[in-house]
Amino acid sequence: MKFQGTDQYVATEDLMIAVNAALTLQRPLLIKGEPGTGKTVLAQEVAKSLGKKFIEWNVKSTTKAQQGLYEYDAVSRLRDSQLGDDKVHDIKNYIRPGKLWEAFTQDEAPVLLIDEIDKADIEFPNDLLQELDRMEFFVYETGETISAKQRPLVIITSNNEKELPDAFLRRCFFHYISFPDAETMQQIVDVHHPDAKQELVREALNIFFNVRETPGLKKKPSTSELLDWLKLLMSEDLPEDILKSKDPSKLIPPLHGALLKNEQDVHLFERLAFLNRRDGRG
Repeated sequence: MKFQGTDQYVATEDLMIAVNAALTLQRPLLIKGEPGTGKTVLAQEVAKSLGKKFIEWNVKSTTKAQQGLYEYDAVSRLRDSQLGDDKVHDIKNYIRPGKLWEAFTQDEAPVLLIDEIDKADIEFPNDLLQELDRMEFFVYETGETISAKQRPLVIITSNNEKELPDAFLRRCFFHYISFPDAETMQQIVDVHHPDAKQELVREALNIFFNVRETPGLKKKPSTSELLDWLKLLMSEDLPEDILKSKDPSKLIPPLHGALLKNEQDVHLFERLAFLNRRDGRG
């Protein structure tokens, strides 16, 4: 069984090769790339394409590796003991399985997404080395070992906010999702907005790539932001020639709030428009 993309996800040849290599090697697939390039959606679409259950573990700055295994609720047990509750005699009542536990106990191999691993503490990846390698972990409170019934396909995403440890990287198959070129982006737009007027899409793509290439831009707009912008352009039913305007005062794209996400970048385009207007008068 191989991943070949889906109707809702345009996968490049090298990305499909990476997914299938991780399946063959039975190693975690580490996916890096700019935010908004479809890393999370990839895991969802791989699960859908292969007919596997999808389990998602969203990592935050406060997330600890132990939470993915299980958590022992000692506070609840203490409270119940004070209230004379009979369930305190079975410690299993206070063990809360995490996402790895859920993935390991599936009868059929699921797809486990560990999303944005670089948000967590630098020790987080190291704390999962053994569990992801051996596909098992020990529950100290009950004395049992939880082993994977079927080895899940683990997909790990990173926005490159911090470097991951070498020992962790050695255990992964790595793939970097390059930003789509114009041809691939056209295919992505066609999938998500099949009814869009092609003239509108063409002009929107030209503006989008010009915005991304603007020197001094703090945050380049992503694929997801382009799709949002196109949705707005279509819903507002703007005239097609509004995107073709060569008027220097119209340098900032219409509905630019979908593309420019901080005041520095808006001010940058306002300054460029001002300079263009001044040069035009000169």
